[in-house]
Amino acid sequence: MEKDLRIKSHVFSDDARKAPNRAMLRAVGFSDDDFRKPMIGIASTWSEVTPCNIHIDKLAVKAKEGARAAGGAPLIFNTITVSDGISMGTDGMRYSLPSRDLIADSIETVVQGESLDGFVAIGGCDKNMPGCMMAIARMDLPSVFVYGGTIKPGKLDDKDIDIVSAFEGVGQYNKGAIGDEQLHKIECHACPGSGSCGGMYTANTMASAIEALGMSLPGSSSHPAETDEKREDCYKAGEVVYQMLEQDIRPRQILTKEAFENAITVVMALGGSTNAVLHLMAIAHAAEVDLTLDDFNTIQEKVPHLADLKPSGKYVMQDLFEAGGVPAVMKLLLKEGMMHGNCLTVTGKTIEENLMDFPDLKPGQKVIRPAEQPFRKDGPLVVLKGNLAPDGAVAKVSGLKVKTMTGPAKVFNDEESASKAVMSDEIVAGDVLVIRYEGPKGGPGMPEMLSLSAILVGKGLGESVALLTDGRFSGGSHGLVIGHIAPEAQVGGPIALIKDGDLITVDSEQRLISVALSEEELVARRQNWTPPPLPKRGALAKYARLVSCSSKGAVTDHFEGKTVHEPVHS
Repeated sequence: MEKDLRIKSHVFSDDARKAPNRAMLRAVGFSDDDFRKPMIGIASTWSEVTPCNIHIDKLAVKAKEGARAAGGAPLIFNTITVSDGISMGTDGMRYSLPSRDLIADSIETVVQGESLDGFVAIGGCDKNMPGCMMAIARMDLPSVFVYGGTIKPGKLDDKDIDIVSAFEGVGQYNKGAIGDEQLHKIECHACPGSGSCGGMYTANTMASAIEALGMSLPGSSSHPAETDEKREDCYKAGEVVYQMLEQDIRPRQILTKEAFENAITVVMALGGSTNAVLHLMAIAHAAEVDLTLDDFNTIQEKVPHLADLKPSGKYVMQDLFEAGGVPAVMKLLLKEGMMHGNCLTVTGKTIEENLMDFPDLKPGQKVIRPAEQPFRKDGPLVVLKGNLAPDGAVAKVSGLKVKTMTGPAKVFNDEESASKAVMSDEIVAGDVLVIRYEGPKGGPGMPEMLSLSAILVGKGLGESVALLTDGRFSGGSHGLVIGHIAPEAQVGGPIALIKDGDLITVDSEQRLISVALSEEELVARRQNWTPPPLPKRGALAKYARLVSCSSKGAVTDHFEGKTVHEPVHS
């Protein structure tokens, strides 16, 4: 007798009372045979608002084909996306991080509401990936994540460019280094087609991390968007979900503490985005795995930075793909004893078993350095603490020559006013630029500040001005930037009490971020501080009242003493 793989869709069994349920599904194409198959969802983030996701409708169809060929009854459904690159520098950026949790909530809502047995989730832009993974981890149903893939590099004057080139071009234009015509050329050539931003920015960082977690197919994170390999990834993902149902493999068997350590290891070696810290903690929270900021520093001490990838390096994700891809990097790290090879993956095999099917890095490639010749002997993502950030802050120090800096604070309560000050040359070398009330609650939404960090780089101030915020930075940001300062200003964190001229020290080697004020002075200032008002209606108002501290992943279901989601079992 054929094994019954249905976990939840037994509600559409032969019971006469279920005739109305079955009638609705017949209208979307189900037959009698389909009611005896597991129902497999395809969570698509297709949208025309961003090149990262514009091709995902076709990828969802491939995943559906794979699930049907394997023996499932698949259904495609959609969720939202916000384009970080388009919303950057606007009020729209405040909706970016909240979209992550909305994506997770919406996938959970459809999968649970429609009684699906498992699903494939396909993501493109930055928040799609952790949003999909948070849903996967919460529900613990057989699931596979597929990355929509990286964009091809743009070409201008025989050089590779990308979206960050356009942001930095604004700073060069403001400085007078380029004119209108050159800036327009950069704009027109930076994004040549479908796919997510090409450097080791947040999308490619999280795709690589999810492959290291074991939740996507081996090799899939580095396959570019517009390739046969990417379409095959999606077809195979549909097949693999069915196989996970057969073998009863659940995400929480894969998402162990060791798996998260593997993900952090890969992020460090590749020089990934600071957002990986926030997102991996959020995924771990959903999986009920104890992951803290201290875990990142523990691994940072052990793992070298090996990748010459943008934003601080030369190459893009497509170059890494051509050099051997993420599996080749993982093989190198495994040989060096830096990864847990025995971790389970969606294939039913371990990390080590999967990597046996892949070649090493190609001879002569220049994207990944040998382990004995790293850019840094330790990782480039550093968690800082001190009296300015008692609960932590995150810095990305790849490519930086400056290890420590002390300077006077120039304080702004929003990004817009800080940007105007930079563009009008009010910020000079040696300044510590502080932007506050941009945290998860205070933003609300913890906006990224790629526009401002890129302008500083374009103006030649990337290493002579420190930029500090309780908000976030894009994976495309580089320079002396420190984000995620916690507690944030909105809840009375020390960053709320800083005044112009206060001396601030940032020391990446000592992992220190401090202000030259006594505890008594901070207490006195706090007595005269009141928080600014929050929105009273709408999505951001709800988000501000639910969201946790960035040091806990900025999640919206962190309720002390309560388990919000128990695993869903048959």
